Amino acid sequence: MPEITKIALQKNNAERYNIFLDGKYAFSADEQILIRFGLMKGKVLDDWEIDEIIYGDEVKKAYNKAIQFLGFRMRSEHEVKEKLLSGGFGESVALEAIVKLREQGFLDDESFSKALLETRKRTAKKGPAAIRQELRRKGISQDLQEEAMASFPEEEQLRLAEELARKMADRSGGRTPLQLKQKIQDSLMRKGYGHGIILTVLGRIEDDLLPEEDEWDELTEKWGGKAWRTHSGKHTGAERRRRVKQAMYQKGIPADRIDRFIEEREAEEQ
Repeated sequence: MPEITKIALQKNNAERYNIFLDGKYAFSADEQILIRFGLMKGKVLDDWEIDEIIYGDEVKKAYNKAIQFLGFRMRSEHEVKEKLLSGGFGESVALEAIVKLREQGFLDDESFSKALLETRKRTAKKGPAAIRQELRRKGISQDLQEEAMASFPEEEQLRLAEELARKMADRSGGRTPLQLKQKIQDSLMRKGYGHGIILTVLGRIEDDLLPEEDEWDELTEKWGGKAWRTHSGKHTGAERRRRVKQAMYQKGIPADRIDRFIEEREAEEQ
């Protein structure tokens, strides 16, 4: 059986030691592994002991890697496992390191789920569908997803969605109410809000989306002028009127304004 003939501190890492068996380098080990296995010069090791020491050292390295990974922000167990596997650690080593991290309070998927929920609500005003999708991507169990989402009531969803909608309404950017509603709806859907929440919010802010009279004049001229230029080069008469009407209607211009606009443009050509 091999005997430890030398234990030497590594030059570039004060917590790791090189182990020599029968005068030859055999493996390296963390300082805590030395203490755990009672490694010292003159100790004789069985083959199974060497395997156990090397395995224990791999777990310690995986643990240290995970601690470094967790130093930037909270992570789910799934994220840590994927990081360790991508770093070349075996699955059994990764899982044992995760057990140690969980026991010491460094990993807690329940706390992680609730923290992620609060962060996404606060910083991005995300809705439940988007947050649930992110939790799922991070490997959070269905039960913990449900537990986290239970703390995101409908009234809070409505409040956050309405804040987003009103902010978009303030930056209308020359859009008609129809266009603005569509933009708000699409944005809230991407944020993860449900259809019922979106309809309720649009109902609450509907009056705020209506332009003043002079704004309607600008919108009519903007979209009507664009449609007129597009179709005047290809069509005349009834066909041009039909196409311009259709284009303006699709942008949300009221029918009476469309008719008046077309009459004025046709009068200008006479």
